[in-house]
Amino acid sequence: MSSPEPAALQRIPSGRFRQLGPVNWVLARLGARTVRAPEMHLFTTLGYRQSLFWAWLLYGARLLRGRLPRADTELVILRVAHLRRCEYELQHHRRLARVQGLDANLQAAIFAWPDAPDAKGPRAVLSARQQALLKATDELVLDRSISAATWQQLAAHLNRQRLIEFCLLATQYDGLAATIHALGIPLDNPAD
Repeated sequence: MSSPEPAALQRIPSGRFRQLGPVNWVLARLGARTVRAPEMHLFTTLGYRQSLFWAWLLYGARLLRGRLPRADTELVILRVAHLRRCEYELQHHRRLARVQGLDANLQAAIFAWPDAPDAKGPRAVLSARQQALLKATDELVLDRSISAATWQQLAAHLNRQRLIEFCLLATQYDGLAATIHALGIPLDNPAD
């Protein structure tokens, strides 16, 4: 597997009012204000595909506020972004994860997973539920499947609806990371 490399150049320039249309332009401005950035490059790039952008935005918003607890959602997103080396996703979701109770210590454990042979490592910080989510995320993203043993561990913590949502969430952010890399979308706050 080749590692994603940071894009050297934005492949599609950020759209402005004329390319985005009024609705997407307003959504991009609101998104930038929300993340306290001069521009939300993901929105000003994907906004070129106007109605597809709306559908993607609704789908992504529904996954962020689905049946999985928000802390679980942010844990999965951070792990996918880490595996795919997607600094754009990490930049946005580190802050959101902190709001959901995933402090710096827990985030370090998520990024270090599963390498922690001693009692002070990530396994000591992470709950059994969090470990099951991380293991399943790793398998789904890296192997494109989840082993029977890992599925059983995950199913001990999630009901059927949440298992489905977990799979959709992890693959959505995996695909988004690939899109961000392929399009060369720059960071919104490069100094952070």
